[in-house]
Amino acid sequence: MITGVGLTAATHALTKAVLTKKPRFILQAGIAGCINKQLPLTKVVIVESETLGDLGVEENGIFRSVFDLNLMDKNSPPWKNGKLSNDVEPLRKTGMTIVNAVTVNEISTDEKRIEFYRNSLSADIESMEGAALHYVALSENIPFLQMRSLSNFVGERDKNKWVMDIAIANLNLELQRIFLKMMNR
Repeated sequence: MITGVGLTAATHALTKAVLTKKPRFILQAGIAGCINKQLPLTKVVIVESETLGDLGVEENGIFRSVFDLNLMDKNSPPWKNGKLSNDVEPLRKTGMTIVNAVTVNEISTDEKRIEFYRNSLSADIESMEGAALHYVALSENIPFLQMRSLSNFVGERDKNKWVMDIAIANLNLELQRIFLKMMNR
């Protein structure tokens, strides 16, 4: 299924699918912006943990999350220390690079905000839907895998420097590899 862009659309689509189709496993595949400059563009990665990058308040240039504001408990299920974490053991079996991600509601361009994601949230990549998958799947106790292909460096607004076509092609190749591996068990 195609969930659409953003947390709202993805959460709705995933919740509806979980309630009506009762999946035993969910695989989310998409593109992402790369925060960690050590990761090459077009690489396909697996996401271990997600967090929300812009749910809170920014005052005087300092961002404070809903956890910092004590509006949510950072250890209230499915949260663990402010993260939505997948079981890392099955992730290792894919043989793919495992990363941490941040889900945002806007494409990040502000260098201070990008540094916050990198340094304070330990995010390697950013997407607009990943936390929806992690939240719904963890809440419903459904095994899941989030795959992302890196199409651009976060902050780069010149789309001529993005490698969307190759990133999507690589994502499709990895999906085929994963499906074949799952079918041959």
